[in-house]
Amino acid sequence: MSIEQNVPDVSVVIPVYRAEECLEELYARLKTAIETVTLHYEILLIEDCGGDRSWSIIQELSRRDPRVIGIQLSRNFGQHYAITAGLDHCRGQWTVVMDCDLQDPPEGIPELYRKALEGYDIVLALRAERADPMVKRAVSWFFYQAFSYLTDVTFDGRTRNFRIMSRKVVLALRQLREQLRFFAALVDWAGFRVAKIGVRHDARRHGQSTYTYSKLLKLGVDTIVAYSDKPLRLAIRFGFLVAAMSMLAGVWFAAKVIFFGSPVLGWTSMIVSLYFLSGIIISILGLNGLYLGKVFNEAKKRPLYLIGESTSVLARTE
Repeated sequence: MSIEQNVPDVSVVIPVYRAEECLEELYARLKTAIETVTLHYEILLIEDCGGDRSWSIIQELSRRDPRVIGIQLSRNFGQHYAITAGLDHCRGQWTVVMDCDLQDPPEGIPELYRKALEGYDIVLALRAERADPMVKRAVSWFFYQAFSYLTDVTFDGRTRNFRIMSRKVVLALRQLREQLRFFAALVDWAGFRVAKIGVRHDARRHGQSTYTYSKLLKLGVDTIVAYSDKPLRLAIRFGFLVAAMSMLAGVWFAAKVIFFGSPVLGWTSMIVSLYFLSGIIISILGLNGLYLGKVFNEAKKRPLYLIGESTSVLARTE
């Protein structure tokens, strides 16, 4: 790729999914917020085939303002793949990643930018108080606790995708091409100098979240399998624990027969134990199969996403 001229100071990467009701407001507030720190910027809106009018609105925004770059994926790949597409095509010295639902306000970008200029490569936006339903907050807390335990990586549940990163961080993330994508974990693995600042978190005003609890569960399982082998090690420990308990139980029953003449336990206890151990064995085999399936997907070497249409020549030709 040739060296590009007029490199923007700031790129904003936003995955878009069923956001037709808020895109105009998102653009207006972004424009106002970013222009308080620089006039040289670009906004990349990555439309993930939500099936609504989002793409036509993005095309109209791009016609009105050439700094808006629209990329539509060939099908619905998922939020983290859309972020990957945006990072692959952004050109700014600094890159902001945020969601499209306006829960993370664009007005926080100048704060992130000024903090980054103090010498940080990554600045994360912390939500002092989440404007989400209680159930969603509880599920989120449980996920991050389980994820931190099973991956031995500590994640702050107050963070989302909203953050700013230097060019060298973006270039480093472009090298990470594993099939299972979890943006926050990839950034954490990359390292670099990180700062955190508090940014308000607004309530959703348009539509509803498309992350159902089943989708969140699938994302959680996929993410844990992708970033840690600890579940396999826990399965081994559990197997040894069950074996040790079985040996102790065998010694106890033998001692009762020898010293007290007690009869051996009947068929009921044996059948219950058989079904219990069979369930454990099948579960562990399934866990191994899950890891094997992820290895199979990685071995295919398929691209992480495909672009169906774009408003930018750069996005079409790269």
